Amino acid sequence: MTTLDYLDFDFSEEADGSGSFDAVASVGPQHRTALHAEIVAVLDWAHAAFAGQRAPLDDGGAWDFDLQSLQEWSLSETLTYDEGRGRLTVCPGTAGAPRHTVSLSIVGSADFCAAFRAAFAID
Repeated sequence: MTTLDYLDFDFSEEADGSGSFDAVASVGPQHRTALHAEIVAVLDWAHAAFAGQRAPLDDGGAWDFDLQSLQEWSLSETLTYDEGRGRLTVCPGTAGAPRHTVSLSIVGSADFCAAFRAAFAID
């Protein structure tokens, strides 16, 4: 069993036992490598445990995945309230460190889902 520190999967099960696992993780630059390592571990496991079976379920595959990534920057700002005028003043601050946000969705057959849940301790 592999422990995941960044990917927290939600599981949705279909009536036939197939299902989907969805995780979104957003980290700062100091955790990006560790998050990427978890993604690689999950996908390495799937490719090894269900070798040659990756394809859309509707096409007879046992599993498939979608991986998306986004890098975002935030800009702090200070809001001040002018009581006499009844309005806010916005003063821009400094840019923060970038955030790396990843979404990973994995769909699978009933057998794949059972094995995935056991491999990664997903309730």
